[in-house]
Amino acid sequence: MTNTTQDLAARAASIATATFANALDDFGLADTMILPTIKAVAPGMRFAGPAVTVRESVGPAGTYTSADFRVGAMIDAAGPGDVVVVAGEGANISTWGGMASFAAKKKGVAGLLADVGVRDVEEMVEFDFPVFARHLTPLTGRTRLKIEAINEPVVVDGVPVAPGDIVVADGTGAVVLPAGKAAEIIENAERYSADDAAAIKDLDGGLTFTEAMAKYTRI
Repeated sequence: MTNTTQDLAARAASIATATFANALDDFGLADTMILPTIKAVAPGMRFAGPAVTVRESVGPAGTYTSADFRVGAMIDAAGPGDVVVVAGEGANISTWGGMASFAAKKKGVAGLLADVGVRDVEEMVEFDFPVFARHLTPLTGRTRLKIEAINEPVVVDGVPVAPGDIVVADGTGAVVLPAGKAAEIIENAERYSADDAAAIKDLDGGLTFTEAMAKYTRI
């Protein structure tokens, strides 16, 4: 299998973020590449894909024009399989809603990860579009948020994210795999996953938990 970004994202999609945390620990990255507070807006959501980054500035209502909001520009910048990653200063203001979710889903975008608020969670669920965010809020970002840049390095929930880094998110949380190390990290995580599967098989066959942990020392 070639290590294109699409191939790596497809492999990462089948691996739990908890497993990636173990793999990141082996590279000394777990403390810097795991997002601490951003979570799925509804149960069952997950994605893996390369980041298309967005940086927003924040102000009180009337600070910016409606044209500055430019949600469509985020969707236009993302291709099939991409994850839109928004750095919005952690503001409790919505940068994304149901209509954007529908448009992104139609385009094949893998999901949204936003260090800011989102709204219309019922529509996100209805459209089967995975969203991970800092806040759920009814408050619109129109005239309160301005897109300053797209596809430049950003910091999201304290974690640096560069365009093309692979973002993986599930019910436990979200992690970032730096593009230059993603192949090695995913390979390591796949070994952890294989150990987990073998340990469960042994537990089902009668091995005790203590015995399984001793046998699979990487777990």
